[in-house]
Amino acid sequence: MDVFEAIARRHSYRGPFRDQPVPREDLKRIVQAALQAPSGKNAQTTSFIIVDNAETVRQISTMHPTNTAMQEARAYIACIVDTHPEPIYEKHSFQIEDCAAAVQNMLLAITALGYATVWIDGWLRVKGHAREIGRILELPDEKTVRVILPVGIPAEDWEQKEKKPFEARACFNRYDL
Repeated sequence: MDVFEAIARRHSYRGPFRDQPVPREDLKRIVQAALQAPSGKNAQTTSFIIVDNAETVRQISTMHPTNTAMQEARAYIACIVDTHPEPIYEKHSFQIEDCAAAVQNMLLAITALGYATVWIDGWLRVKGHAREIGRILELPDEKTVRVILPVGIPAEDWEQKEKKPFEARACFNRYDL
């Protein structure tokens, strides 16, 4: 699958997964795509924990009461950032942007390899979920889980959500929307 097809097919999958493992080699390829992402001043601030241990997967899977993908994932990829990032340019840190670029690369790699996922971020920020997953993953206090991706082979077909047309969101040379 070429990159443009992966972009067109990428979607947020919240449904059930097949009861099949995700091979470690595929998980490594997905995270390698993240490692290739750009980062502010090439600081490469995001790190990753690939979760494929059955007991650890089970512990995380019980945490989200409404997201089927989180409950049925065969593996997770946790994106780790500094709890209190150091500025790297003019008093600014780019950890969030760095993490987002890495996640986008993984979303495309996951799609290209025939798997599915959903970007879990907001849920981590409420009720101590990031802290609890960090505890399970034995993170030190100075690190936090910023994004987690449940990964698996989708058990259901999905309908791609319609995107607004080019003309509604893009223009040339000046704002004209």
